[in-house]
Amino acid sequence: MMRSNDTPLTPDLFADQAPTPPGQTERIGQQAFVLRGFALAWLERLLPALDTVLQAAPFRQMVTPGGFTMSVALTSCGALGWTTDRRGYRYTTNDPQTGQPWPGMPAVFRELAQAAARQAGFDGFEPDACLINRYVPGARMSLHQDKDERALDAPIVSISLGLPAVFQFGGFERSDKSQRIPLFHGDAVVWGGVDRLRYHGVLPLKDGQHPRLGSQRINLTFRTAG
Repeated sequence: MMRSNDTPLTPDLFADQAPTPPGQTERIGQQAFVLRGFALAWLERLLPALDTVLQAAPFRQMVTPGGFTMSVALTSCGALGWTTDRRGYRYTTNDPQTGQPWPGMPAVFRELAQAAARQAGFDGFEPDACLINRYVPGARMSLHQDKDERALDAPIVSISLGLPAVFQFGGFERSDKSQRIPLFHGDAVVWGGVDRLRYHGVLPLKDGQHPRLGSQRINLTFRTAG
């Protein structure tokens, strides 16, 4: 279903219950969808693979070109990893913290991303980068566009794990009104095509305790960057 920009959801309205059962698809744009609970069936393979990636490339707080330390901790896996420092935003083949290549993308990561993309109508998705974000209560991601990638014809696939969050999905200008969409453990968001360059972000994470991941939200964002 399409959410109206005039009736945004707020965190208090969905603190305990997902508004849509797992397996349902919500259209949030012409070529943008929320796939409720899509990743739940993959968790027994997904979470151990995530632990392996984090052992090789732990989360770290990065600094923006403007000198601000991000509230969200980040790392990456795949042929390319996203990074930021005072020199700017960019993709690199090596982890700047270790000088070693970013960990390879686990097969289950790639399979999940491709399955979600197909479900949303994007066949042939070949992600070469997975940006992994860790949100703790109070952390947020300001409205931004994903435009550092060379393949803007490929979709973005985003997987939510852990605590619920409010995803903002806006227009093509930062000042455009944004939808506020609740995301829960296992939800996938896929956007591409005419919606590929929409501004999006995450409101400050509310305090809470997830039974499996504790007091955090982890977000896997798959992209074709190179």
